Amino acid sequence: MDNQTLIHSVIFNLKHPRGSEEENLFIEDGRSILSSIPSVRNFKVYRQVSPKNEFAYGFSMEFAHEADYEAYNSHPLHVKFVNERWVTEVENFLEIDYQSKE
Repeated sequence: MDNQTLIHSVIFNLKHPRGSEEENLFIEDGRSILSSIPSVRNFKVYRQVSPKNEFAYGFSMEFAHEADYEAYNSHPLHVKFVNERWVTEVENFLEIDYQSKE
């Protein structure tokens, strides 16, 4: 990873019960929809295992440049996912965007 690479991560809780069909559908739809956006690299889904953190899930992805990240933010698939799924199904979240200092 070079210092141009931007890592975008969100950790979140869903309104759905853990292990529910709705939870699984949200996670799998997030994976398939967001990872299909051309500028997204290395998309990962995480389940929180530490008792030190209140969040249950995480999405993480990389972008080669900040312009690629901006293209992702405005991409119709991302906008639709946020408006139709994220806003209605996510209870709370924390977004972290960072680059290497090396």
